[in-house]
Amino acid sequence: MPPWDAPAASAALATINGASAVPAPRLRVAFLNPQGNFDRHDSLWNTHPDFGGQLVYVKELSVALSRLGVRVDIVTRRIGAPGAWSRFADETDAYAHVPLVRIVRLPCGGDQLRDTFLPKEELWPWLDEWVDHILAFYRRPSEQLPQALVGHYGDGGYAAARISEATGIPFLFTAHSLGAQKLDRLLHSGDAELAALVPRLAFAERLAAERQAMARAHRIVVSTEQERVEQYAHPAYRDAIDVDRRRGDFVVIAPGVNRQVFGRRPTYAREAEVRERVVAALARDIVPASRRALPVVVLASRLVRQKNHLAVLQAFRQDAVLRQHANVMIVTAVGCAHPEAARLLQQLRHEAATPPLHHCVCWMEIETQPELGALYRTLATHYRGVFCLCALYEPFGLALLEAMASGLPVVATRHGGPSESLRGRCGVLVDPKRPDDIARGLKSLLLDRHEWHRRQALGHQRVAECYTWDAAASKYLKVTEEVVVAAAAAMMMMMRSASEVRERDGHATP
Repeated sequence: MPPWDAPAASAALATINGASAVPAPRLRVAFLNPQGNFDRHDSLWNTHPDFGGQLVYVKELSVALSRLGVRVDIVTRRIGAPGAWSRFADETDAYAHVPLVRIVRLPCGGDQLRDTFLPKEELWPWLDEWVDHILAFYRRPSEQLPQALVGHYGDGGYAAARISEATGIPFLFTAHSLGAQKLDRLLHSGDAELAALVPRLAFAERLAAERQAMARAHRIVVSTEQERVEQYAHPAYRDAIDVDRRRGDFVVIAPGVNRQVFGRRPTYAREAEVRERVVAALARDIVPASRRALPVVVLASRLVRQKNHLAVLQAFRQDAVLRQHANVMIVTAVGCAHPEAARLLQQLRHEAATPPLHHCVCWMEIETQPELGALYRTLATHYRGVFCLCALYEPFGLALLEAMASGLPVVATRHGGPSESLRGRCGVLVDPKRPDDIARGLKSLLLDRHEWHRRQALGHQRVAECYTWDAAASKYLKVTEEVVVAAAAAMMMMMRSASEVRERDGHATP
C-alpha cells in the first residue's frame, strides 16, 4: 500500500487547521491492542492477566476522545471459539451511546489457532498476519485509513510500526509497561516461583518488539516522568532510543478515573446489594462475630504473583497488632479460570486457612467495574477500609486512583509509578519485599483515625485535580494533531520536491 497520497495529506492539514465544516477536530485514530479483548459489556475484565487495567485505559481514553469529536477504532483480535470467547467473534462491535468509537476484531493465529484465545505471550508469531488483516480491512472501499495510530504495549507498538512503514501513517507508542525492568525483577526477586515464569513469558520477542516501536514512534506516551527515566533508559533499549536526545518525543499523559463508576457518591443501581454481599462475606469468613466491624484491608489486584498478595498476608501473619485491628478482604473475579490465577488463589486460600490468619481473611467475588466501585464505597463508608497494592513493581497504578476516588486511603509499593502519582502524601508508600514495612504502612492508617481521614481527603483531592480522562484525552488529541500535521506537511513537501524534479528533468536539454 503506498503512503498517504496528496489529497489525503491535504485533507489532514485542512481538517486540523480548521478548514473542515465540522467545528470539533475530526481525526480518525486507530488504537492497536491485540491482547485481551473488548466488547460493549467489558466482559472478562479482571478475570484473566490479559484483561487488566490496560483495557480500562484503552476504552476510557477512546470514549473521552470521542467526546472531543475524534473517531476511534479499537483494533483487537477476533476470537471465534465457542463458550465465553464467542462474545468476541463478530468483526465489529460498539459501546452503547458512543457512536464515534468502534471495536474492530481481525484474525490473528493462522488457520489452526485463529479461533482460539491466545495469551499475549503466544501472539508474537502471528502479529505480522494480524497487520496484514488490518491493512486489508482499511483497503476496503467502505473504509478510510486512520490518520494516526496508537500502539498499546509492545505487541500493539510493533504492529503500529509495521503499518506506519507500509502506509506513512504516523503513530504514537504507549507501552504501559516495558519488559526489561519486569524481567530484571523476576530474575532478581529471590522467589523461585517468580523466576520460573521467565521462560514462558517470551521476553526476547517482547523486548525486540518494544525496541522497534520506540525507535520508530513519532511520539512516546508515558504516564509519569519516572517511566521515561527508569524504564526507557534501561540498557536493553540503549541502541534503540536515547531518552535524553529524544526527550522532546516523550509526552507525559497521566491516565484518568471514570468518576461515574469510581466516586464518593453512590452511582450503581445495585449499591445496596453489594453492601449486603460484603456483610454476608464477613459473616461467612470472619470469626468471632466481634471482629466483623473491624476495618478492612482490601486486595483487589489481578491474581498474578507480581502483585504480591502473599506478602500482605505475611505481614498480617507476623504482626499481632495488625491482626488485632483489621481484617483482610481478597477480591477475586467470577470464574477464576486462568491456570496461574487458579494456582495463586489456591495458595492464598491455604495461607488464609492457616492459624493465625484463619479468623481474619474473607473473600469477595466481583464481576464488573460498577460492582467494584460500590465495594470500595462500602468499605470506605462502613468499615474505614484501606486499599493495599504492594506489587513488586507497579508501572502506574490506575487501581490506586480508582480506590482513592471512591474514598479509600491507600498503601502502595514504593517501586514504580505510585511514588510519583501519590507524591508521598496522598498515600503511604512501602517496600513490597518487607512484610514488616507493609505492616507499618497499614498500621499508620488503621491505628490513627485522624491520619486515615487526612489521607482519604488528600487522595480524593489528588484524583479530582490531576486524573481525569477528559484531561488525558485533551493531551492525546493535542499531540496526535501535532504528529498528523507534521506527517502531512512532510508528505506535501516531499511530493512538491518530486514534482519539481520531474518538471526540471522534463525541461532538461536532451
